Amino acid sequence: MPLRFHKSFRILPGVRLNINGHSMSITAGSGREHMTVNTKGRRTSSIDLPGPFSWRHTSSRRRDR
Repeated sequence: MPLRFHKSFRILPGVRLNINGHSMSITAGSGREHMTVNTKGRRTSSIDLPGPFSWRHTSSRRRDR
């Protein structure tokens, strides 16, 4: 079974620094909406709606080859 590592630190009200075995990310927002940007260039915007509904949009940075 593989070992996994994940740690999250609150650095300011509404801002968290997330660290795992592959990358780091910063999450900003409060309540129902937040945005996350990680070190690999992925950006995720999320909104939690009432009930079982939510919306999430993820985009990746294009790399030049």
